[in-house]
Amino acid sequence: MKESSEIYHHQNVSFELLEDEQKELFMANFKKVLTGQLDEKLFELKFQRDVEDNSQLILHQGLLSNDREEWSGQMLRLVEKMLKDKQYEMDIVITFIRGEYRKPMKRSNAETEENARDAVYSNPFILCSMNKTQDPKKELLFDYVEKEFKYHVVVDPIINLKTPMSGFLFPCFTDHAADVNHVLYSAGKAYELDYHLIEEVLNVEETMTAEDDKVVFEEIVKKVAGDQINTSTLSNVYDEIQRTIEENEEDEIPKFDSNDIEKVLKSSGVQDLDSEKLEDAFKTVIDDEKYELKASSIVPKYTSKSIKIKTKVAEIKVSPQDLRYVRQVHLNGKINLMIEVEENTMIEGFEMIPEALFKKGKENEE
Repeated sequence: MKESSEIYHHQNVSFELLEDEQKELFMANFKKVLTGQLDEKLFELKFQRDVEDNSQLILHQGLLSNDREEWSGQMLRLVEKMLKDKQYEMDIVITFIRGEYRKPMKRSNAETEENARDAVYSNPFILCSMNKTQDPKKELLFDYVEKEFKYHVVVDPIINLKTPMSGFLFPCFTDHAADVNHVLYSAGKAYELDYHLIEEVLNVEETMTAEDDKVVFEEIVKKVAGDQINTSTLSNVYDEIQRTIEENEEDEIPKFDSNDIEKVLKSSGVQDLDSEKLEDAFKTVIDDEKYELKASSIVPKYTSKSIKIKTKVAEIKVSPQDLRYVRQVHLNGKINLMIEVEENTMIEGFEMIPEALFKKGKENEE
């Protein structure tokens, strides 16, 4: 409850006993919790060690418990941690579901097809969803029996299952194996993390979002290369990072330390760069010269129009791989944005006519 931060009601029910319409609502909500990009909306976080009333232990005990009441008790312990020193602006509904993650094993040959069909990777999990309540809408209804318009009054709050506030999945799964040392945290919106839930409730280590890594990378580059950079050099930087990602496609997402960034910048054409200068930049920006940046976080989405170029007269979107076709040039004393295209451009159904930018000087008369 928002006023008292107390638990008003709780219940434990088998999912199969819910009505079909209720199941659909909850399933749609759970899918929303698990939907999103890693390091943007979803975060694999590591539990802290030596923490009093550790949530890792609570979740693990709940995962292993076969007793209904014991399971409820462990989940209520987590809810109490959520309510401690926290005042919500509206009434909150917290849902825990305990299920099993199953993944069929690969068949070795056709002869074992029947037996392998029943062979699966099977791991239990706990999924939590936090949802806010909202006041019902005031509506005007038409009664077909009485043939009259009626004002429809509903006093019960509506539980918003379409937009979860936050949630988490325990444990994480890697290659079909459970990792009980990590929890998958889900933010309500990209980059909007609930640090009370992360630090005080789940007791996990601090994390950097993809947006944080991107800002750190940009600041480091500015420290060593200056605030100004041409599109050719920036395009080369993105190409080098993307090439590294593609080369490690089957492995973990590559991480860049100061040495890796130095190699990328040098091969991309950044001048007057040395290791000491880059290490100083790391210390200045993030105060940790050993910090590693995720490659996927510091380059915009490579094949989509993820780069915005804003000018007074227009806003242009291009992908990192096409940035090389954009140039800023000086022409007739003015700054111009030039975009190289392979075909004539269409505007409102009309094909643009190429214009000559330079005029021939008059030939000298004999």
